[in-house]
Amino acid sequence: NRALTPYMLEAMVMLDEGIDQTVIDAAAKKFGMPMGPIELADQVGLDICLDVGDMLRSKFGDALPPTPAWLREKVSRGELGRKTGKGFYVWKDGKREAPLGSQPQGAAHQSAEPTPEMIDRLVLPMSNVCVACLREGIVDNPDIVDGAMIFGTGYAPFRGGPLNYARMRGPENVAATLRAMAQKFGDRFAPDVGWETFK
Repeated sequence: NRALTPYMLEAMVMLDEGIDQTVIDAAAKKFGMPMGPIELADQVGLDICLDVGDMLRSKFGDALPPTPAWLREKVSRGELGRKTGKGFYVWKDGKREAPLGSQPQGAAHQSAEPTPEMIDRLVLPMSNVCVACLREGIVDNPDIVDGAMIFGTGYAPFRGGPLNYARMRGPENVAATLRAMAQKFGDRFAPDVGWETFK
């Protein structure tokens, strides 16, 4: 949950910015995820996503994106995702159909194509949290972290997990990209100090 929640909450922030949910989901799928974070939120249940987000924010504060007020409103209206037939998408017989249509009020409608920056905003926070978990001694083996993320969250299997992806991309590159995103989008992207020793 600690590693997956930033991915899902960042998608909600992107919705607030006026990026279409299908583009956000396409960005994650382009990276190799089996489904995007918006569809995943509907699958899990928006009420559960909200509870997990609130619980983690109570512990980690601004290291996580804020939970948007409109998400609370969706949950209070009973739009919980697949289990109620509508959330971000309309669901029929357990299968996703069309987007629900009512996007939150955000900035002007953004790009219709996923960009590399969108992908980084979604996936690099997962690598950042995994490095933090290693540094904190919550887990002592990077391969176990990667396996847990692949089998537990559906992280793009061919990427080998968030730590393997960071290793392949280059830890310095990941940390520098996180620093640049922290300047542009806020401290939730600040690279963990664990990047200094991660190999």
